[in-house]
Amino acid sequence: MVAGANRHDSPLLAATLDTLGRFGGCLPDQITVHLDAGYDSKKTRRLLSERGYSWVISTKGKPLQAGARWVVERTNSWHNRGFKKLSICTERCTRVVEAFIALANAVIILRRLIKQAWTSYRWDTRPGHRP
Repeated sequence: MVAGANRHDSPLLAATLDTLGRFGGCLPDQITVHLDAGYDSKKTRRLLSERGYSWVISTKGKPLQAGARWVVERTNSWHNRGFKKLSICTERCTRVVEAFIALANAVIILRRLIKQAWTSYRWDTRPGHRP
């Protein structure tokens, strides 16, 4: 789900879950949704219950995961760090924004595969410097 930075996340939860539903064959049967304190409401709990999802919702003042960053936060950090077009996006068409995000994800995955191959395998024509 793509929306402007000035929108609150909680009204977009249903649309985001619908988007995930398109990947039904790839998702496990039991899904636990982890949400921060901004989603702590009866409406959110009712929505998740209707869809049959389990949830863990943080309360104000207590972090949900003290030792690890959330996957979404980490991915957004990667997008903002390496792709200025995503951090300052003026596109109006959602399909164009989604294409930029898909391209950024492909570059991130390719960089990760190259780094993993560099540390895992040796070959005769390998360059002398790390990528």
